[in-house]
Amino acid sequence: MDPLGARSQFVDTQTLPTWQQQLGDDGKETLQDQNNGLLNQQAFPSPFPFRPDINRKIILFTGDVALLNCTAITNTSNESLNDKNPVSDSIHQLAGPELRDELPKLKGCRTGEAKLTKGFNLAARFIVHTVGPKYKAKYRTAAESSLYSCYRNILQLAIEQSMSSVGFCVVSTTKRGYPLEDATHIAFRTVRRFLENHGNSIEAVVFAVSDTEEPVYKKLLPLYYPRSEEEEKACLPLIPADIGNSEGEPVVPERQIRIAEKPGTLEDDSEEESLESDLGQVGNHAFARMEGDVDKQRKLILQGQMSDAAVQKQHQRKQVYNRWLCRARAEDLSDIAALKALYQTGVDMCGRTVMVVVGRNIPVTLIDVEKALLYFIHVMDHITVKEYVMVYFHTLTGEHNHLNSDFLKNLYDIVDAKFKKNLKAFYFVHPTFRSKVSTWFFTTFSVSGMKDKVRYLDNLPQLFTWIKPEQIDIPPFVLDYDARVNGPYHPSQSSNL
Repeated sequence: MDPLGARSQFVDTQTLPTWQQQLGDDGKETLQDQNNGLLNQQAFPSPFPFRPDINRKIILFTGDVALLNCTAITNTSNESLNDKNPVSDSIHQLAGPELRDELPKLKGCRTGEAKLTKGFNLAARFIVHTVGPKYKAKYRTAAESSLYSCYRNILQLAIEQSMSSVGFCVVSTTKRGYPLEDATHIAFRTVRRFLENHGNSIEAVVFAVSDTEEPVYKKLLPLYYPRSEEEEKACLPLIPADIGNSEGEPVVPERQIRIAEKPGTLEDDSEEESLESDLGQVGNHAFARMEGDVDKQRKLILQGQMSDAAVQKQHQRKQVYNRWLCRARAEDLSDIAALKALYQTGVDMCGRTVMVVVGRNIPVTLIDVEKALLYFIHVMDHITVKEYVMVYFHTLTGEHNHLNSDFLKNLYDIVDAKFKKNLKAFYFVHPTFRSKVSTWFFTTFSVSGMKDKVRYLDNLPQLFTWIKPEQIDIPPFVLDYDARVNGPYHPSQSSNL
């Protein structure tokens, strides 16, 4: 719907090829080569299946969003709607001074919100103004939620105003510091879920990108909008484990608290005994773990039956783990392996595999924590099919070596059930008082069934009562430290303990 006199520089979205039409042999072959050997391992469906009807609505346009002739385009700005960035500057230049005069009437725009103005001299009838979040790693969850809200609120406005086409700029501007690839994942999955659930009236969604942004968009588009069943299978291992809920919204586990229908009442006498026994295990309650009704699930398991919801939850957890495992097998993790922070050594007195973690070799502030998680899964997957033990050397670790509880909780939630079931002991060597307290809180309130497996060992002779010295590869600095603090080791020491 071009306004009269629209200049020829504007681009009609109907003349642009859709994402489905851009499927080419080169792109498909590249994906298949990238995931060679993984295709036959997929025994679970993709969360983003091949949907040609949706793909025909998606357009990737390398150019200025202000030039698009569609119902609405987006403008990324700040809370005062006066930000100076290439996207906003171009929109203001083409829309004319009327836009600048109109913006004060909106009285600003909060992060995550979307507000509407006319398009004025643009080919687009409307401009949707939104404010992306400022990104800081320690507030990542809040930034993800805000960025999701930007895209969701823009699309909601499109539905309310009966818009047939929307042109998206890259909402997360460089000056706000949001990593482009992370932001693109959120954009794609939010738009995909919206089109699946509410997008019947939307005919076209255009992602307008610059030359530097185009490679990232082209790389990630097939993950969320596969153009064939082959592309769907090839991309499945590369889909992040975190795909949000059914609307694409980031899921915050801490908010998923169960509220009973009748708090303080018990359904029957048999559950009262179970509940009383569980009160001694603080971290095992449904409220503490912030998940489903664990008391009911235990009862059902004991009776040999489980609810459909419980079965479905187990299936979903398995799917999440399999996606992480596929990514771990496909990614180059040599830089993490070079740290020698996790490795397999011999066996303990019971013949169980011993895995070693060296705390001082984990430069938490420097490494890619997600790659570290992938490396852990890659190394441990085949070990955990049978009983194993872990030895953690806390020796001479500093603040920059300590993995935070959020990472450890995330790891615990992602790993397969066999990791937890077959771990028989966790030997914590050279603990400090602070690390003991932190571990106690973590194993009591964050994870269940772990506290009884942790054994604190102040010296190596104590470790050698469980694992023979010749069966474990101990870093030299650990040996030197133990000798300085506890004296030289003599084989007779372990037998006397």
